[in-house]
Amino acid sequence: MSRSTRVIVILCAFLLACRSDPVAPGAQVPEAEPAYRSVASVKEVMLSILDPAADAIWDSAGFIITEEGETDLSPTSEEGWTAVRSNAVVVAESGNLLMMPGRALGPDWVAFSEALITSGRQAIEAAEARDASALFDAGGEVYQACRACHDRFMVQVSGTNGAR
Repeated sequence: MSRSTRVIVILCAFLLACRSDPVAPGAQVPEAEPAYRSVASVKEVMLSILDPAADAIWDSAGFIITEEGETDLSPTSEEGWTAVRSNAVVVAESGNLLMMPGRALGPDWVAFSEALITSGRQAIEAAEARDASALFDAGGEVYQACRACHDRFMVQVSGTNGAR
């Protein structure tokens, strides 16, 4: 073996030895990603998780105007704002649930799921700020994310539209 070949072999061996991250004594070695095990269908995720959380946001934003007068739907207590924030977290995390392996139906589906995450985060921020106007706007964004996805993927009564 020539001198230059030996230098290259030694250099490669050195680089390979330096490449791995040493684990400190007593440190935990990260485990492999757990396998996802979906329990609910997309429809069940919608009906049991996402819809109730979105409804809670929509029921806590805006006004109802009738002949008798105007009713502000905004939370009026710390508990009310905390409940809105909790439901906003559920909406945002539902976007992740909808992108799990076996549920995502392609790039459009992922984009709509990401819009759900973004709008859910907006609702979280509005609830944390106790900002009724921002909550109303975030609720509108949640609605737009849901409506766009339903327009593309939800099977219509006629059965002519969408994948599910």
